[in-house]
Amino acid sequence: MLNIKKSLMDDSQIPGPYLEHLKDIYADMDRAYTRATVYYGFGCRGCLDSCCRTLFYHHTVLEYLYLIKGWAGLTQEQQLETAGLAVSVCRQMPAALAGHGPVRLMCPLNLDGLCLLYSRRPMICRLHGIPHELHAPGQPVHHGTGCDAFTAQCGAKEYFRFDRTPYYVRMARLEKDLRKSMGISGKLKMTVAQMINENARFYLAKRDAVTE
Repeated sequence: MLNIKKSLMDDSQIPGPYLEHLKDIYADMDRAYTRATVYYGFGCRGCLDSCCRTLFYHHTVLEYLYLIKGWAGLTQEQQLETAGLAVSVCRQMPAALAGHGPVRLMCPLNLDGLCLLYSRRPMICRLHGIPHELHAPGQPVHHGTGCDAFTAQCGAKEYFRFDRTPYYVRMARLEKDLRKSMGISGKLKMTVAQMINENARFYLAKRDAVTE
């Protein structure tokens, strides 16, 4: 279990060097992703099968802290609305996971088709949707397909090499250094809804205490 205390969430910002490195990794991901989508001519605007309904688990403390700090900066109205949506998603997850087929629950940060924290969205949200490859040590190269919208639009085009490996490696190294510097241990496996649900009461109660 992850040992992040609420006091850490309250008082500690992500140390500057880690934050800047994270932004650099995100920027490199976005540039590589854009090059690939330009090659394919792929666009997901108007997609009825939004990837924001996909069950994504996130595993890095760095991205967790970065996202929640962003959520804490939303307006009170946005916090209350997304917190309520997060509760609803978390309540639906057990039944959805027990069913057959993929879990399709809208991310609570998606309001009217737009992500409230788009610039802070985690790595998998940035990389999803297009064919890719991953080189794990001692294992065959893994090739992933694009989403259904990509297959419908661009499935016939020749593969444009999109290797996720360098970004995974850089993120893992940064995560390891951050955990060591902040004394954080334990595994993390959470959806965005679970992240918000885990922290909403703490932040809202803190805000209410300040305004009383």
